[in-house]
Amino acid sequence: MKLASLRDGGPDGALIVVSRDGQRFLPADGIARTLQQAIEDWDRLSPALLALSAELEKPEEGQPLDMADLLAPLPRAWQWLDGSAFPSHGELMDKLLGIVPEKTGKPLMYQGVSNQFFAARQDVPMADTALGIDFEGEFGIITDYVPAGTHAATALSHIKLLVLINDWSLRKLAAPEMKTGFGWIQAKPPCSMGPFAITPDELGEAWHDGRVQLNLEVDWNGQRFGNAHGGAMGWGFHDLVAHAAFTRDLVAGTVIGSGTVSNSNFREIGSSCIAERRGIEVMDKGEPTTPFMAFGDRVRMEAFATDGTSMFGAIDQKVIAREQRA
Repeated sequence: MKLASLRDGGPDGALIVVSRDGQRFLPADGIARTLQQAIEDWDRLSPALLALSAELEKPEEGQPLDMADLLAPLPRAWQWLDGSAFPSHGELMDKLLGIVPEKTGKPLMYQGVSNQFFAARQDVPMADTALGIDFEGEFGIITDYVPAGTHAATALSHIKLLVLINDWSLRKLAAPEMKTGFGWIQAKPPCSMGPFAITPDELGEAWHDGRVQLNLEVDWNGQRFGNAHGGAMGWGFHDLVAHAAFTRDLVAGTVIGSGTVSNSNFREIGSSCIAERRGIEVMDKGEPTTPFMAFGDRVRMEAFATDGTSMFGAIDQKVIAREQRA
């Protein structure tokens, strides 16, 4: 099942069910007004949403879908937690930043901006290109309510939806904030989310071990930049859920990211963020040569099933200058 949020003038949009090919939709009127409402009462409401999804497999059903009419599937969330679950990415970032992290055997995770997720086709305003504007292609999940102390063995049952995320970063602010010992604030503006949130069963065999077993295609200004596979996570999403819920309940609608999708053969398949490419250049050449993003640059991210279906739809965005404020 594919779900999305249609613009309706409100901050959360109107929940719709989308056909598997992403071309048609039916409103979820009378079932749930928003995706947040649906996820808070998932066990009761999801059968009716599944019935709408089945209707959309009839070619005569549904209304044509214009991607420009969509907000992020969950335009604002109670909680956004981002992991760093790909070992090759972590190792490259450590080299680039000159940081030797303590090896705890636990996932890395930070809590970021949750009150806003940019829509997949929305221009993204940034303050200054001198801050090192970077994209980060990730897979993510949306949970129902998760009680504190939930173990990884049972955490998979709490993963109700999968999403595609661009976790924007301002790299020139990241290292100074990390060295304070507190979390990121200025270095992490709001993320973007692909247009569709899908139930795990939509992936079939491409969802196992708590991992999205698909390549994430990333293009920067029309050129292929990376094609890393999501199955290389050192910790699965069930591990990330358990880690986040160790001392706290996770509210229904919690979004958890995988961290930048990365593979150890990065020289062959590319990267899902610029900073990783720069880390490779530091290792190979002694210094980074790839610049960060400029105003007017465009990034596109998409993941396809083996039959060519775009599972989450595409994130396709341009970076623009933020309006100056007094």
